[in-house]
Amino acid sequence: MISVFGSANMDLVAYVSQAPRRGETVTGHRFRTVPGGKGANQAIAAARAGGEVAFLGAVGDDGFGAEMRVTLADAGVDVRGLRQVPGPSGIAHIVVDDSGGNSIIVVPGANGTVTGPSGSDLAAIASSQALLLQLELPMEAVAGAAQAARVSAVHVYLTPAPAQPLPAELLEAVTTIVPNEHEAAAITGVSTPDGALDALLELVPEAVITLGSEGALYGARSGERHRVPAVKVNAVDTTAAGDTFVGALAVARSEGMAVPRALEFASAAAALSVQREGASTSMPSRRDIEDTLT
Repeated sequence: MISVFGSANMDLVAYVSQAPRRGETVTGHRFRTVPGGKGANQAIAAARAGGEVAFLGAVGDDGFGAEMRVTLADAGVDVRGLRQVPGPSGIAHIVVDDSGGNSIIVVPGANGTVTGPSGSDLAAIASSQALLLQLELPMEAVAGAAQAARVSAVHVYLTPAPAQPLPAELLEAVTTIVPNEHEAAAITGVSTPDGALDALLELVPEAVITLGSEGALYGARSGERHRVPAVKVNAVDTTAAGDTFVGALAVARSEGMAVPRALEFASAAAALSVQREGASTSMPSRRDIEDTLT
């Protein structure tokens, strides 16, 4: 089983020809609401990629929370660990331009109430093969979940987004860190992907830097290195590409795929996701991923 301890947000997505600059008002051509949040996105991506997935997090007692619970369950995610708390659910305001680029503002809502893993969360983590973490929950909660996984020898994947300082108690429990190139540079202070990879491996045993249209770069302290090209596609919306990559990667590695094949599997999943709009609505099925790889 793969456990995901993380955020669940309702994405409020505005589509525009060009994103507004500071002080500028632009007219959008479409708006939609899509269940998302980096935690929920990764859980859905992993479930659709063929994994057995449990989601651990919180939503509010509003309509957004109810919709997110249904969306996760419909994707095949176990939502028994999704707690409901008084107040609003988390939201993300997303602007997507015609080139597929995006900018995002996250308001934590119920996610901010998760100050640590509950007893049932700890039990789910201990019985998992892998734990997926992101940084849209309070840092003390993320570090607590990571340390719980470490005690049970569970493989911990960390997506360090939104980028922020990473405490030692979190890093010492991480097995694989999966930043994009901007996050890798922010964490390490090194601007080149290869240099940032070397710096990350001083912090954790494994690192994968996602490079958008340039693919992904993998390294391990053992000396193993791989660079996997991206599948060439016309991007429509890149909102959940990184989350799709991580969810699919965790499934592939949990099934015992060799690292190069697992990276190809994850890259194919991410490429499929950017051809569709939205976050949770863009994630491909296992069959779609395998068809892309054949």
